Amino acid sequence: MGSLASERKVVGWAARDATGHLSPYTYTLRNTGPEDVVVKVLYCGICHTDIHQAKNHLGASKYPMVPGHEVVGEVVEVGPEVSKYGVGDVVGVGVIVGCCRECSPCKANVEQYCNKKIWSYNDVYTDGRPTQGGFASTMVVDQKFVVKIPAGLAPEQAAPLLCAGVTVYSPLKAFGLTAPGLRGGIVGLGGVGHMGVKVAKAMGHHVTVISSSSKKRAEAMDHLGADAYLVSTDAAAMAAAADSLDYIIDTVPVHHPLEPYLSLLRLDGKHVLLGVIGEPLSFVSPMVMLGRKAITGSFIGSIDETAEVLQFCVDKGLTSQIEVVKMGYVNEALERLERNDVRYRFVVDVAGSNVEEDAADAPSN
Repeated sequence: MGSLASERKVVGWAARDATGHLSPYTYTLRNTGPEDVVVKVLYCGICHTDIHQAKNHLGASKYPMVPGHEVVGEVVEVGPEVSKYGVGDVVGVGVIVGCCRECSPCKANVEQYCNKKIWSYNDVYTDGRPTQGGFASTMVVDQKFVVKIPAGLAPEQAAPLLCAGVTVYSPLKAFGLTAPGLRGGIVGLGGVGHMGVKVAKAMGHHVTVISSSSKKRAEAMDHLGADAYLVSTDAAAMAAAADSLDYIIDTVPVHHPLEPYLSLLRLDGKHVLLGVIGEPLSFVSPMVMLGRKAITGSFIGSIDETAEVLQFCVDKGLTSQIEVVKMGYVNEALERLERNDVRYRFVVDVAGSNVEEDAADAPSN
């Protein structure tokens, strides 16, 4: 890969072991290649997957690791073959930064299903270097995996849409669940779930939030605009709601039973799993057979879908509900996220933090 500039040292906040604790870390970015975009990071959302990766919940973490895959930044340099972006553009970078470009998913522009995709962090790039994410001052990304943030969308608001937003938008589109009048359920009212409510409502759906207790009822209905609220531990209410939903978007990232939710689906209803769960789920087959129901999954969204959901949110006046924090608070934010103490997404103000000053005495590579 050719280059415009020499390699540059940058500062990020990295986990060094499975405790998941982040601290300043200095490392070297690759040279700017012909199709590369150099992005000064402005904001980066915090996703539950960052916890899974930093704490090695999935057993494949490599350290030092700079998390962060909901990245919004300003273009500060482009390679000579970059045609989509220019210096000064505000852009987003999501969960993947590479793919093979030759397989069926890549040719169908659903590159998130490429078996050779390259994750934005905790992976190895084509040059053999480890990829590092958006809890850092700068990233270098191939233009294919960059999206422009449309006018009318604040950069801090855009950050969660690059993962949470497109993660709910993509299955609704892919499974033909965009028509007005559908009845949907959202399980889990976190970063992804709250966007599920907003996106589904904007599509004209009747939305039921399903939770294990009633403590989020006011949030779901008064603040997010859900049409109904169902407590999954209330057997009578669950029975009354049987066969009422066209789909369920299940965002819960921990082990949970599926059968109580499957009973809510109508004929041909779909239960879409979005949470990353590291242990097997179970159900009895008649729960799906007797209603021709489907348990399926979906993974983030394509670059095209990411651009679509950004514009969709502008057109519909949708925003994510966020709590903006500085980089120095990131460990507390991760702890709060792990105990579900955020409404509904943390976003790190990277550019407004003293990222490099904090790294003065930190280890480097």
